[in-house]
Amino acid sequence: MSSVDMPTPTIRERGAWGTPGIPVAALSAALFLAGAGLLIWGIIATAQAGGGGSIALIAVGAVVELASLIVAGGLTQVATGEARVVQFLGRYTGTIREQGLRWVNPFTTRARVSVRIRNHETAVMKVNESEGNPIEIAAVVVWQVEDTARAMFEVDEFVDFVGIQTETAVRHIANGYPYDAHDANRLSLRDNAEEITEKLSAEVAARVESAGVRIIESRITHLAYAQEIAQAMLQRQQADAIVAARQRIVEGAVGMVQAALTRLAEQEVVDLDEERRAAMVTNLLVVLCGHREVTPVVNTSSLYH
Repeated sequence: MSSVDMPTPTIRERGAWGTPGIPVAALSAALFLAGAGLLIWGIIATAQAGGGGSIALIAVGAVVELASLIVAGGLTQVATGEARVVQFLGRYTGTIREQGLRWVNPFTTRARVSVRIRNHETAVMKVNESEGNPIEIAAVVVWQVEDTARAMFEVDEFVDFVGIQTETAVRHIANGYPYDAHDANRLSLRDNAEEITEKLSAEVAARVESAGVRIIESRITHLAYAQEIAQAMLQRQQADAIVAARQRIVEGAVGMVQAALTRLAEQEVVDLDEERRAAMVTNLLVVLCGHREVTPVVNTSSLYH
């Protein structure tokens, strides 16, 4: 199987600068209350007496309120199983992976990215295996975002990217192997599921590495001949099974006949010439290899009459 040549990623995940958010949240709340108090004080003073001092109080209160809102704008809540990709003026500045309340530059944008383990199950696809027979195949892939920066900036919609690349890899693997292998040294989709799924995992991993995705496991969930040839392939499988069973029966019968003749000769039960040996071998093989009940024939004369 040919290796997958994907572009080398140009960006890597790094940690974003930040501080615990609870102390900053307390500071923002204190600023908000202080600004509100100054505003109320200034408004009351203006209503009672007027003057420049009361206007100054209102201005200072407004500035403090604005500062509290700006400080609060940097608070970011990171849930379990999520990360936040931080950008400042369109430039990637880092990723927040610490859970809980964090505070970062309030003038940045923070995109939520799930780093939970996910499943992607492909639809049942009709493809041609390596011998040209149409088959139906489907697979499930377990994956997880490992590098949030590559997932956000190297590809468009990394979830869709994983789905399309998984289906492409499943088709490629199905095209490269037969459904049934008539050669014992050749891998087949039906008889070598473990080896095939390992190769599938490796190919999917190579295809989605540029998106910062790690493949945990992949499994083939559906594998069958296409409906139009299923009956013919079933008959061929049955014929192969019958031939294999007959071959096993003949091998066992020959061994039993050989053992019987050897025991008769060793114990000198009867002296058999070539013609009698041939007749005995024939009778034993008929009895042992026949698939119907044998009807015995009693010979009341000699073998030669």
